Formats: sequence, structure tokens, C-alpha cells
Amino acid sequence: MRADVFLVEAGHAATRSQAQRLIASGVEWRLTPLAPWKKVAKNGDDIPAGAELQLLDAAEAKYISRGGLKLEGALAATGLSVKGLRCLDVGQSTGGFTDCLLQAGATQVIGLDVGHGQLHERLKNDERVVCVEGFNARALTPELLEKACDEALCEVIEEEEDNDTQPVAPYAWMRNGGQVDEDYDDSDDAKEQDVESFKAERAAKAKARAEGLAPVELRRKPGTENIDITPAFDFVTGDLSFISLTLVLPAVVQLLKPHGQLLMLVKPQFELQPGQIGKGGIVRDTALYAEVEKRIRDCLGDLGLSVRQWLDSPIEGGDGNHEFFVWAQQGAEVKAPAPVVADEAAAARPAVKAAAKRPSRADIKAQRAKQELYEDPEVASFGQPGPARSKQKKRNER
Repeated sequence: MRADVFLVEAGHAATRSQAQRLIASGVEWRLTPLAPWKKVAKNGDDIPAGAELQLLDAAEAKYISRGGLKLEGALAATGLSVKGLRCLDVGQSTGGFTDCLLQAGATQVIGLDVGHGQLHERLKNDERVVCVEGFNARALTPELLEKACDEALCEVIEEEEDNDTQPVAPYAWMRNGGQVDEDYDDSDDAKEQDVESFKAERAAKAKARAEGLAPVELRRKPGTENIDITPAFDFVTGDLSFISLTLVLPAVVQLLKPHGQLLMLVKPQFELQPGQIGKGGIVRDTALYAEVEKRIRDCLGDLGLSVRQWLDSPIEGGDGNHEFFVWAQQGAEVKAPAPVVADEAAAARPAVKAAAKRPSRADIKAQRAKQELYEDPEVASFGQPGPARSKQKKRNER
């Protein structure tokens, strides 16, 4: 069996992409306890069934995805604790951030994602997790989130056919091959038209259900009746792609409790203009990071949040881009941050005055005339009427 497939089926990796990262970090296998370990060199290497595996770097397998390692590093760097908190994970995807939050002690994680069917099965079956799919975080409001969470926890009530309401068919008095039952009372029998109308109504309902047009009646799934879906959170985090945080933060901030904390992953390639991004979607001009930081800081400040820290992500993005985390808090009083400087070495150098403008010939001539006027001993008072004459006038008189 292929090595990456073997790792997934053996439960060491949640996805083949994670299995491939594990192989890159180092995986060995052996068939018996006394046999020597053999290292997996490629994703397609064959591993026999029943082989024992050994991960040389188990950190990669700690969470559903490597996103969990990013968030773990950011929590450690900021000293934040999510133990006992209700959390919102924006851009949940396979659940790396959600997995990290749960392992760090969060009591509940409500996750949003614009896609469908991405959350890992282990997290999907965890009663502490509510997964809301097909939801655009940009359109987020407390009311919409609460409704979406309720629908995510519900199941459709299948409509049962009620045969008791079916009209009694006409001609029921006919028995035994059409012979008349003289004792039958037909006063309560339905008209043939009523029966046909009933059949048509049933057929229309069945068609609407098949086409998804019928009104759906929902009820909470067993065991979910007491799950809290209040749209107010102690901690909000997220890993979003193909959209700027400045478009999502205004909606997300509404869901923070007073003094709530926010720790978002910042991907510069989605915060800049297309012309500022290099080939392959990589931001190669590191001076642009300062522009991204300023934009995010300004956005959070306008929303009433105080930025506590701007820090590097402990792990690069999967595409090789350098990423950051921003930690902000609702209602916190924080000293104004130092100005963002793209080139610290340039900032340390003393400021250089702008070069003086080179004077024109007319300027030089005027300056000389003025100088001669001041130097003329006959000038009693420059700018005042009097008998004094300039040297230029004397020359003209000669």
C-alpha cells in the first residue's frame, strides 16, 4: 500500500496531504519487533500490511492539520489561555485551529466555513463542536449566526403519509364483482372529484419534496437540545484565504464579548493589490509587510479594538508565504505601538536634510544687486526715501 495512504488508514494522519508532510519529516516502518527500521523515502513507497510505524517528528501529527501548530505557537507566544472559553473559529476548513483550541481546554468551538464537507470526522462527531457550513463570514451578524447554528444542529422531520385522511372512495357499495349491496349507505361517500383532488395534492407534495421545494420542518438532533448557540464569544480566531481581513473583521467584532480576545492569522498575499504580489502568489518585497500591518492595525482601531501584539507565525504558509498573527482585545487600554518601520536600519540613521535648490542666474543677479545696495555707504536707510544712490545708479551716471 502507498505510504501516504497507509498513514491515513492507520490513523496517523487525517488527510493524505498531512501524511505527505509526515513522510517529509521522517517515517520508518518494520514488520517485526526485531527487524531493522526502514525509512520511507517517497509518498508512493510500498508499506506491507500489518507493518509497525514510527514517526520521527510526531509534532506534525498532533493536530488535524498544520494550522493547529500555527495557532499553538501563537498562543504560546502571546501567553493567551483559552481554557474554559467559548470560541469562534472563522474559516474552519478541516479543523486545525478547532483541534488546537479543544486540546488547549476550550469548552466549545463554533466553526464557520464557506465550503462544505471539509471538517474532519473526528471533530464533526465531537459534542463540543458546532460546524456551520456554506456561510460567508463577511455577511455575519449575531442573528444569522444563531439561526445557522440552530439549523446545523437540526434534522429534517420526514412527513408521514396520513392515510386516515384519505376520502372514502366512491362506488364502495359495489361488492362481489360489481353486484349491488342494497344495505350499503352511501350518504357519507366522497365524490369522485374529491378523490382525484386528494391524489393530485399528494402527487404535488411528493414532487416538491423530490425537487427540494417543499417547506422543511426541523427538530434538534437527539442530545443537542442543550447546546449553547449564543452568538457572543470569549475568543475569536480564524484562518481565511482569498479575502482581506479588513472585509471580515467588521462582522466578526460584533460577536466578541466585552473584553473578548481576537487572534487572527494574517496572510499578506490576500491583503495586498495584485500588482504587489510576485509570481506564484508569493510576496517577495518584505517592505510590504509594514503596509499590511498598518492596514490591519488601522482597521481594528476603527472598530474599537486595541492591538496587543503583532507577531510572526511560527510556521510559513503552505505556499511559502511568510504569515503573521494579530492579537487584539475589545475595550483594552494599550499604549500606542511604535511606528511601523519597513527598514529598521534606515530608521536608525540620522535624518538627512533635503538638498538645497540650485539658484538660477536671475536669482544670483538679484542677490548681487541686493548685496551691493547694502554695502553702499551712501545708503542711509534701505527701503526708505532719501538722497542715497546705489552703485548701479552711479555707474549709469558716469
